[in-house]
Amino acid sequence: MPDFDRFRVLLEEERARRLELLPALRADIDAANSARQDSNVDDEHDPEGATIAFELSQASALLKQSSAGLDQIDAALARLAAGTYGACAVCGEPIAEGRLEARPWTPFCLRHASSGRGR
Repeated sequence: MPDFDRFRVLLEEERARRLELLPALRADIDAANSARQDSNVDDEHDPEGATIAFELSQASALLKQSSAGLDQIDAALARLAAGTYGACAVCGEPIAEGRLEARPWTPFCLRHASSGRGR
C-alpha cells in the first residue's frame, strides 16, 4: 500500500515548482512577442526572425505542458482527498508504487497507460 502522505508531499512540491515556473514562461513569451514586433515580420528571411519564432514556440509549448501538468497534479491531489488515489481510473486496480513514484499524478495503471489512455 502506497505511503499517501509521501505522495501528497511529492505532488505539492511539484505543484509549487510548476506554479513558480509559469510566470517565467509567460515573461519569455511576452519578451519573444515584443522582439517579434520590433523585427522584420518575414521569419524566413530575417536572421533574427527564425530565432524569435523558435523561442516563442518553445516557450509556448513549455507553458502549455506546465499548465496541463498542473491540472494533472491538481486532479491527483483531489483523488488523494477523495480516497481514490493509487487506483487506476479505467480498471480500478492498484497502480504500482514504482509507477506512482515516477509519475505521482498518473490516474492509470501501466497497462492502461501503455494503451494510450495515460499519456
